[in-house]
Amino acid sequence: MSFFDKLYDNILQNQSLLFVGLDPNPEMMSTDYESPDVISSLENWLQFIITETADFVCAYKPTLGFYEALGIPGLELLQKTLAAVPSHIPVILDAKHSDLNTSTIFARTIFTEWQVDAITLSPYTGQDHVAPFLVYPDKAVFILCCTSNPGAEALQQCPTNESPLYLQVVKESKNWGTPEQVGLEVGTTNPDILALIRAVAPERMILARSIWAEGGNLNQILEAGLNNNGDGLLIPVPQDMLANPQLSKEIQSLRAEINQVRNKIIHDASTCSVWLPDVCLLNQHPQHDLILQLYDLGCIMFGEFVQASGAIFPYYIDLRKIISNPQIFNQVLSAYEKILQNLNFDRLAGIPYGSLPTATGLALRLHCPMIFPRKEVKAHGTRRVIEGDFHPGETVVVVDDILISGKSVIEGAEKLQSAGLNIRDIVVFIDHEQGVNNKLLEKGYHGHAVLTISEIMNTLYEAGRINEEQFSVFAEV
Repeated sequence: MSFFDKLYDNILQNQSLLFVGLDPNPEMMSTDYESPDVISSLENWLQFIITETADFVCAYKPTLGFYEALGIPGLELLQKTLAAVPSHIPVILDAKHSDLNTSTIFARTIFTEWQVDAITLSPYTGQDHVAPFLVYPDKAVFILCCTSNPGAEALQQCPTNESPLYLQVVKESKNWGTPEQVGLEVGTTNPDILALIRAVAPERMILARSIWAEGGNLNQILEAGLNNNGDGLLIPVPQDMLANPQLSKEIQSLRAEINQVRNKIIHDASTCSVWLPDVCLLNQHPQHDLILQLYDLGCIMFGEFVQASGAIFPYYIDLRKIISNPQIFNQVLSAYEKILQNLNFDRLAGIPYGSLPTATGLALRLHCPMIFPRKEVKAHGTRRVIEGDFHPGETVVVVDDILISGKSVIEGAEKLQSAGLNIRDIVVFIDHEQGVNNKLLEKGYHGHAVLTISEIMNTLYEAGRINEEQFSVFAEV
C-alpha cells in the first residue's frame, strides 16, 4: 500500500490529522521513565507514546538526528521504535537529507531496509537530489520549503516579501513529482504564510511544523492550511503534551478541537467546487480555469521529456491523471462535448489507450455507441481489428487525447476505414501545433482541438504559474 493510501486510511479511520514526533529527546521525556539506563528509559517512553496515540493519529514522525546523536545505541533504538509502530500507520522519517552524493544509497536504506513510508528532504540541491527517492512508487517525500527559525527569514523572504524564496521552492518542487509523490513541509506560526503556500499548491499535502510556538493560533492555522475537503494538512502533537501521563485523553481533546474546525470548513465548502480559481484576467481564455487546474494537479510538468516520437520537449503533459479527479474530468468531457455537438456522426471511437476513458465518458453523455480500433491484433480469440458493434458505411468521429506526431491517431483512423467506416473528424484535447493538422487534411480528416499548446502556455504565463524562462523555453520548441 502506498504512503498516501495508508495516510488517508488512517485519517478516515482515526478521524485525525494529527501526527506524533517519536524523538528520543531526554529533555522532553516524562520523568516517570527516567532511570540510569538512558536508552532503556527512552525506549519505554517511546513505546508508551505509541501505545497511547495509535488510535488517535494518522502518522508518526521520528527525527533521525535525535537517534544519530545517541550513536549506535540510538540507531538500534530507531529500529526498535519503527518496529513498534503498527504496520498500518505510515512513518515519515524527518531527516532533512540534503547530500546529493548519498541520496541513492540513503533512499534504498530507509525505504527497503527500514521500511519507512516517507522522508523530509532539503530542496537546495534540486531535483537531482529528490529523484532517487521518487523511484520507489509507494513512497513519498516532503520538501522543506519554509521554517519558523527567525535566523532563516533573511533567506526565505529574499528577494522580496511579495516574491519570497520559499514560494519559489513550492513552485519548483511541484515539478519534481505528483501530489502522490511530493508534499511540502512548512514550519510557521504565521497563517498568512501558510495561506500563500496553500494558494500556490492547493493539491499538495502540507506537513505543518512549529505551529505551537508562542504567537501561534490553531484556528487561523487550520483555516489557512486545510483544503476545501477539510484535509491536506498534517498537524503535529505538541511536544510538551508527550510527557503527560494522561496523553491519551489530551490527544483526544486536541483531535476534537481540530475536527470542529475541519467540519466547519467542509460545511462552508459543501456547495462550492473543490478547486477555486485564484487568478482573474481581462480577456481570459474560455478554458482559463481548466488550464490552471491541469497545471495545479501536476498534469503539466517542465523538464526534459522524451516523447514517443523520440523528440525531446521541455515540458510534458500527462492527461492520465484527470480520470482520478472527477471535477476536472467532468470539465474535460464538457469541453469535448462542445465540439462534438456541432459534428455529424453515428458512432465515436477512442484511440487506445489514453483516450479510452474519455471516449467512454463521452459515449455515456451523448448516448452514442462507442467502438475502438485495437492497438494490436491478438493471435487468439476473435482477432478483431475493431472492438464493438458497427455497420460498414457509418460515420465515426475519432477521439484522442494529445496530437503530437499524429501517428497513432492516423493509424487508428485508417484501421476504422479499412472496416468500411467513414472518418471525417478527429477531435483531440490538446494540439501540440507540430503541423499535424496539415497531415490530417491530406488524409481527408478535419482536426479539432479543445486547446493548443500555445494557448496553454500563454495562459499559464499570464496567470503567473510559469516564469519567463519556462515560457521562453517553450517558445523555442
